[in-house]
Amino acid sequence: MVVRQESAERTDRLFHALADATRREIVALTMRGDHSVSELAQRFPMSFAAVQKHVAVLEAAGLVVKQRQGRERRVRGNPEALQEVHRLLDALAQTWIGRMDRIDALLAGATGPGPQTETRSEHGQETSQ
Repeated sequence: MVVRQESAERTDRLFHALADATRREIVALTMRGDHSVSELAQRFPMSFAAVQKHVAVLEAAGLVVKQRQGRERRVRGNPEALQEVHRLLDALAQTWIGRMDRIDALLAGATGPGPQTETRSEHGQETSQ
């Protein structure tokens, strides 16, 4: 049970981090090459501190890694974390595809030949339709 809880918390951190457009752009940039937080901050219309907070959220989710290089902290993307997101989305898609297939099957059964109904003719005789 603890493993499931940790897994759910990890999934929540990943999707929370990717829910923001700025963070998604930072991930895309850092997947193409490493950047200092200062370099990243120059690309966005927000303060250095705001970009630093976005990077911290991404780092906590494991989507980026910060490494000290001299006086700078360089940020690079973590492809393994994106592969994990991909696997999670594939599993979610398969779950929903399966559910939709079952709904389609149920609906197909409901629209097929239904039970016969009995009606009475003018003369009181029962007929099947």
